[in-house]
Amino acid sequence: MDRVMLAAPKSGSGKTVVTCALLGALKNSGRQPVSFKCGPDYIDPMFHETIIGVPSRNLDTFFTGAQKTRELFWDSAEKGDIAILEGVMGLYDGLGGIRREGSSYHLAEVTGTPIVLVADAKGMGRSLLALLAGFLGYDRKGLIRGVILNRISKGYYEIIRPLIEEELGLTVLGFLPDQAELGLESRHLGLVLPGEVRRLQESLAAASGEFAKTVSVPRIEALAATAGEVQSERSTGQEPGRSSFPAPVIAVARDEAFCFYYADNLRLLEEYGAELRYFSPLHEEDLPMGCGGLLLGGGYPELYAGKLSGNTRMRAAIRRAAAEGMPIVAECGGFLYLHRTLTDQDGISHEMAGVLPGACYYAGRSVRFGYIELAEQRSCFLPQGARIRGHEFHYYESTDNGHGATASKPVTGKTYPCVIANETCWMGFPHLYYPSNPSFAESFVAKAKKYMQSIGKIS
Repeated sequence: MDRVMLAAPKSGSGKTVVTCALLGALKNSGRQPVSFKCGPDYIDPMFHETIIGVPSRNLDTFFTGAQKTRELFWDSAEKGDIAILEGVMGLYDGLGGIRREGSSYHLAEVTGTPIVLVADAKGMGRSLLALLAGFLGYDRKGLIRGVILNRISKGYYEIIRPLIEEELGLTVLGFLPDQAELGLESRHLGLVLPGEVRRLQESLAAASGEFAKTVSVPRIEALAATAGEVQSERSTGQEPGRSSFPAPVIAVARDEAFCFYYADNLRLLEEYGAELRYFSPLHEEDLPMGCGGLLLGGGYPELYAGKLSGNTRMRAAIRRAAAEGMPIVAECGGFLYLHRTLTDQDGISHEMAGVLPGACYYAGRSVRFGYIELAEQRSCFLPQGARIRGHEFHYYESTDNGHGATASKPVTGKTYPCVIANETCWMGFPHLYYPSNPSFAESFVAKAKKYMQSIGKIS
């Protein structure tokens, strides 16, 4: 599989801009690219699929380790003829900024992927060579094979390019002038409406055309073709298998307010036998007919709190489902929606679904951020003593975060209680990555099936 990673010395160097422009240029040339985002970010994969029309997944060596990460890569990579991996933060920045797990470099190492650095050259002269030399010196596996200079004039690019190639032996693949930066507001990439989608598609098409004029796409393709084979043996554990039909139905909230889902989470639910039916808490008034489970993912319910509150029939339907014992998994934004009230950053309180008696409110700061491992206080969705990995990033807080699980930070060892969990629900701020412990997905599907059997929907 031809493949290349776009990474950078630090965040804000232009990785996302270059990745989007490259994916568009490859599509324009007739290639069938697939993309991967290093780390737990939901936004970039959604953007790649919605705006560019390229299949996209997350890959994270902290979540799944080396072997499982390779398996997930190959499962998705076969859908195209070239894979573009977008890095996260600085190339070597992993867990806590100091461990290699979760870093872009570790992912490139695990998947045997050549790296192209995206270097922000604005305001730099010969110091750019020192910066690149440092990254090359720390590259123990010789994976860094090229560089794209961002935010640099054509005139100065022609001066600095030969110096980089002669003194460092590093291939310079092109440049982007400062005005080529796209206006991508990361917070809202998952919220694009049809009109915005068209505008962004037009903007990206123009950017991809300009990108192909100043960056050598054929040389990037040639570099991607040098990626060697990487052994990936299937895990010896039991593979997921579909249960007998009819399948248990899990209703999945998906609209502008609830849009954060790992594609591999949804795939695992299906592999364990679930039928997923999507619905909108914003635009519909009832849950999908015949559902036996409810999944409320993350997103931006705070931006749509008034409209969610006004949909009283949907709120009542969800309260009724919870009272009847329907299994529910709710993460971050979905967790907020299940509260009695949500107070937004303007201080306005909105009635929510009322499944949980607590209230949630804007904290004015990042409450928790980063990777975590979670263990249940008592076995509900996981086997006794098992752990699942996830991520937190939220500016809202709850008056009751729950005590059903203990979260631990992998670098510092800090622990704290979280999640409201019992036999039928798992509700909290953490975003879970099911492939880190597929038992969670298997258990959720089994609970949905049991519920549907109890009400006579399936035998």
